[in-house]
Amino acid sequence: MSVFCQILKEIAFRRVNFLLATLALIFAVGMLVCSVTSGKASERETVRIMRDLGLNLRIIPKGTDMNRFWENGFSDLTMPQGYVETLAAARDFSSNHITATLITKISWHGSSALLTGIAPEICPPGKKKSPMGPVIAEGTLYLGSEVARRRSLDIGANVELLGRTFTISGIGSETGTRDDIRIQCGLADAQRVLGLSGRINEIRALECLCQTPEDETLGALRAALTSILPETEVVQLGAIAKARRVQRRMASEYFAELVLPVAVVVCCLWIAVLALLNVRERRLEIGILRALGHGGGRVATLVLGRALLIGLLGALLGFAAGTALALGLGPGIFRVTAAAIRPDYTLLAWSLLAAPGFAALASLVPAMIAVLQDPAVSLRQE
Repeated sequence: MSVFCQILKEIAFRRVNFLLATLALIFAVGMLVCSVTSGKASERETVRIMRDLGLNLRIIPKGTDMNRFWENGFSDLTMPQGYVETLAAARDFSSNHITATLITKISWHGSSALLTGIAPEICPPGKKKSPMGPVIAEGTLYLGSEVARRRSLDIGANVELLGRTFTISGIGSETGTRDDIRIQCGLADAQRVLGLSGRINEIRALECLCQTPEDETLGALRAALTSILPETEVVQLGAIAKARRVQRRMASEYFAELVLPVAVVVCCLWIAVLALLNVRERRLEIGILRALGHGGGRVATLVLGRALLIGLLGALLGFAAGTALALGLGPGIFRVTAAAIRPDYTLLAWSLLAAPGFAALASLVPAMIAVLQDPAVSLRQE
């Protein structure tokens, strides 16, 4: 009888032990697949939520009076608009969603407002990101809630601003910040009405040094910026940057530090104990095989071959169960990125490779015990 047929007959005879061992791997593989699939959704969700906190870097002209900057919310100095392309092309500056702005305070119908010209966002080469802020078409305005309320303005209305006519394309919700008195338009429109062609007074960006130690991040940013744009300086919105860094680390490290070790240890112990029980139950069978002249290699092959079959079956069913669980529960948990949750078939390939090897490794000690059993002692005890 071939080794494979003998393994199948033994499985059919001791099916409970086989099923329990397979369940262990189904549970482990399923939990890992579900965790990885959901973890990717969690990371995407975290990135999206943290992104919505806003841009956390403000790059302003060097020599800006910082007291007036914090008082007014913008720099009194300007710099060339071309700095934006220079920054986006730089490899030593890790950032996304780079946008040029021109901000100044104006009087509009007897009230103060912050006119903010915003250029379309630029991403470094090779990175494609959806815009974080509103995309403002030429000839249109996006009004803060207080600005619109003062004059009872609504979307679609035509208004005059500094000698030019604009159409209101959107109105922001109340924020309780300076944004409520902000009038946003395209950068070219702002430069045109202010007579500052090709000039900006701020570059905003999203810092993405999420793996850099907190005490080194700002220093690294300033050092990189000095080499790229020496006539500028950077202000980091620390609370937003820290929230992004901490949350993304939690999302990425939770699985590696908690879920994976527990699953591996529990599954390994479970399979090892069941394999050991299986070897003890088969003492007479192993003794007869050895008495008939079969060597330790065949005995080890029977034990480890059974473990490999458990691993293959556990990998297939575990992947199916874990994926089904992630697809079933994921959309209800990760609502922002629910549509992006889908089966990851690379996990199936890894499962088919790793699970049989893991099961064989967990059965290695029982296999050694089976090989070292003295057939005379086994048969005499029976």
